[in-house]
Amino acid sequence: MLKFIKQVDYTAQRLVEPLVPLLLLFTRLWVAWVFFKSGMVKYTSWDSTLYLFEFEYQVPLLPFETAAYLGTAAELILPVFLALGLFTRPMALLLFGFNMVAVLSYPQLWEQGFYDHQLWGMMLLVNVFWGGGMISLDHLIKPEPRRSLLE
Repeated sequence: MLKFIKQVDYTAQRLVEPLVPLLLLFTRLWVAWVFFKSGMVKYTSWDSTLYLFEFEYQVPLLPFETAAYLGTAAELILPVFLALGLFTRPMALLLFGFNMVAVLSYPQLWEQGFYDHQLWGMMLLVNVFWGGGMISLDHLIKPEPRRSLLE
């Protein structure tokens, strides 16, 4: 019976393994699009952005103008790197931290958009732990040694 289970496990691994680069690409592009789109909204309506950062968002430790500039820059720059798969792990980690700050500094998210932020956080963590995968600039620059998913 144990031999049969090991064979099934091995077969499942061989079927799933080719899909991993597509999963990593999918998660990168999904999250990059969401954050970039949000950054563009902030950029195109700057007066509203400043108003929100002054009166709605409660970003700790930063003056509202600084938080607005940094938040907008993060949402416009980090997703580009993430989508390309360039410095994937650090960019995903930075966006993960940004996502956490967004949730903590805007209490209304707990009622309306918290599920989305959880989903994006999990997608970012996938790229933090597994990197950009074979379909990334990281892979072209310095391919990582090939490892099995279950090792």
